[in-house]
Amino acid sequence: MAGKKLDVVMVSTEMVPFSKVGGLADVVGALPDELEKLGCSLVVFTPLYSEVSREKFGISAEKDIKPIRVMVAGKPREFTLCSCLKPGTGIKVYFIENDYYYGRKGIYTVPETGEAFKDEDERIIFFNRAVMESMKALKLSPGVIHCNDFHSGLLPVYLSIEESDNELLKNTGTVFSVHNLAYQGLFEPDFLEKAGLDPQLFQPMSPFEFWGRVNVMKMALMFSGLINTVSRSYAEEISESEEYGYGLEGVLKYRGKDLIGILNGIDPAAWDPATDELIPHRYSINDLSGKKLNRDALLREFGLPSGDEPVIGIVSRLVDQKGFDILSEAFEDLMKMNLKFAILGTGQKKYHDLYTELSAKYPEKLGIRLGFSDKTAHLVEAGSDFFLMPSLYEPCGLNQMYSLRYGTIPIVRSTGGLKDTVSELSARGNRGNGFTFEEYSSKALAGAIGRAMDFFADSSAVEKAIKRMMKEDHSWEASAREYMKMYENARGRTGIRLTRQ
Repeated sequence: MAGKKLDVVMVSTEMVPFSKVGGLADVVGALPDELEKLGCSLVVFTPLYSEVSREKFGISAEKDIKPIRVMVAGKPREFTLCSCLKPGTGIKVYFIENDYYYGRKGIYTVPETGEAFKDEDERIIFFNRAVMESMKALKLSPGVIHCNDFHSGLLPVYLSIEESDNELLKNTGTVFSVHNLAYQGLFEPDFLEKAGLDPQLFQPMSPFEFWGRVNVMKMALMFSGLINTVSRSYAEEISESEEYGYGLEGVLKYRGKDLIGILNGIDPAAWDPATDELIPHRYSINDLSGKKLNRDALLREFGLPSGDEPVIGIVSRLVDQKGFDILSEAFEDLMKMNLKFAILGTGQKKYHDLYTELSAKYPEKLGIRLGFSDKTAHLVEAGSDFFLMPSLYEPCGLNQMYSLRYGTIPIVRSTGGLKDTVSELSARGNRGNGFTFEEYSSKALAGAIGRAMDFFADSSAVEKAIKRMMKEDHSWEASAREYMKMYENARGRTGIRLTRQ
């Protein structure tokens, strides 16, 4: 690949099928495939975590690239540049291999505690430095570097301050994708010096200062050529509301003409009940019988008794953002309804403890599996009658789109991408594709679930709605075309420009 000019370099700290914590991995795992079909030439950079199988994916060191050294917090850190082709594609994926930062278990947090690694600041600096030096070593000259979330948010800064005279990179533009604005990368002021930047840049109201701290997300928003987020509604929410802007709404409003909302898509090959090898019984619009069999398998998997009560599935991080606070408040009342819950996820200890206790209290109505299993996640989608997403905020959300594909009716709070993809079902199932509520409260949540239970009693309306839902197209194709337009507009475009003194 050396010497070949690329249209796009995509950078992410997680990517399916190699590593995954959340929806970012799904996006970076699926979007490049569609971009490749549209003629986009691109490569991806991501860390080589200890959990990534070198043998399974054929990952090996780049033969012509010697180990590279970068400075982090005044110390030299060496890495090996490895690569492979993404399975089933011609897309080159480059991996940053370094045992000091990536040889441990966990991607962002300590698995035992769920707390961020104490050297999170160094890991971010290292990754951004390593990607920048790798591009130079490979002699890449992309039109656009596409950065995803704050973990790759230093690249636009380095590009502006340090690489403005670099022949390979001086005409490179940047796109920064906000997948979740709540996670911003907040560090003490000494972060700048650790990152090799001038500490004097830390001035009140500057791109490098945020209420007395350094905010990597803010820096990325200011230095990137274009900014995008993962749904149109979320783009409006984060730039117009303090509730969703998390202190950065002013910056986003300032960059408003450069902020674009593009709805995420899903991989229709990976999420297709007619061909899904992860579920025990496949089914389609023409033959829904397998869905009931999957429902029976789901009940067995979660230790719930068989029966005809509607099953509400949840696959989620067990955190406040995902609505588990209002779900907890409503739970005793929900247990009076004729329904069952199957919950898969991991997150805050308080919810681990609470829902384990509730499962013991209501063993015939609530099954919970703490942890994550892709196979079980597919079974929850295929076997549930409804899928619940009561999020406080949801930049895009993917599970509601998976649910529609699997004929599982979503119940969601109307926010972000959930608002853009789910609308209220009519009584006879002729219009709409789910059940929604706007007020963030346990009462509103219980009301939406109550309407869903009433709707479930009409089997003909349910079947009619399911067949309509399963025909909806939420693939990446349309969104990928919008990304292509954005890349063309971003070519050679950056945000503010500073030069090293």
